[in-house]
Amino acid sequence: MGLLRITSPHAHGPLSTSRVMQYVLLATVPGVIALTHFFGFGTLINIAWACVVALGCESLALVLRRRPLGFYLKDCSALVTATLLAIAMPPYSPWWLIAVGIACAILLAKHLYGGLGYNPFNPAMAGYVILLISFPVQMTSWSGPRGLSEVPGLLEALQACFHPGAFDGVTMATPLDIMRQNDSLLMEDLWARTPQLGRWAGLGWEWVNLAFLAGGAWLLYQRVFTWHAPLAMLASLSLMAALFYDGGSSASGGSPLFHLLSGATMFGAFFIVTDPVTSAVSVRGRLIYGAMIGALVYTIRVRGNYPDAVAFAVLIMNLAAPLIDNYTQPRTYGHHRSGGEQ
Repeated sequence: MGLLRITSPHAHGPLSTSRVMQYVLLATVPGVIALTHFFGFGTLINIAWACVVALGCESLALVLRRRPLGFYLKDCSALVTATLLAIAMPPYSPWWLIAVGIACAILLAKHLYGGLGYNPFNPAMAGYVILLISFPVQMTSWSGPRGLSEVPGLLEALQACFHPGAFDGVTMATPLDIMRQNDSLLMEDLWARTPQLGRWAGLGWEWVNLAFLAGGAWLLYQRVFTWHAPLAMLASLSLMAALFYDGGSSASGGSPLFHLLSGATMFGAFFIVTDPVTSAVSVRGRLIYGAMIGALVYTIRVRGNYPDAVAFAVLIMNLAAPLIDNYTQPRTYGHHRSGGEQ
């Protein structure tokens, strides 16, 4: 009897694709709540509009490819892509910016390669990078973190999205921007003179990262993914920051705690790096994959032209994932690593 030749990754147990996607969506709730508290309703509007556009683009692609709509829409992969991209975008992004990003993620980065399971690049991060390169002003217009009572209300958030010309928002540099642009102040002086820097990283950003860490820990508990890639990324990023931290001079790239609690660190570690389709699949491969992403994140943050680097690091390592898997395959039972029989 002929055996089926099915490539990895293999799913075992009761976790179907749709269940995994639902768990991922549920795990983003703490981070979304934290973003809403500090930045207002913009993130919620981003997510709602992105999901509508994603379902439309997914349906269009399935019709053109002559695939059954109900079967593929129920896996919730389009909603996950939309949610992750919307979270990564600045709150109060205009509707057309979100629509362009989602269309690129669903149509180009996913269905152009054959749909879920065949895409070599993370769709959400591919859409994000396309937007960041094409529309840098809109993609770096982050509003300042404030309390829920001080941020724009729901109606103002809707106006910012669907009638952006009438919305006069106030934007400011993110903590990673401030750190990258500093060239004269010691870290102690920079913290004292910059109100949007919090206790360890950035005002509000610390809690946002801790919220995504909590969601990621819940996914680990549910065994949606293994610990290897996210912890390797965080360990590598911490090691790089510790090695090049000079105690707080004007040329410092920031402490390990600053990098762990700034930008999209925890969001990237637990919701982007763990994508089973575009990451390495062997145990050693996931460790190498995550560690390389952490090193690239630090390098691009400190030496590159973009303050946050999770998307760029992930896409670079998506390209390298097949090569990593090729050289980290586990030894076949009953054989030496060289291939000879025991």
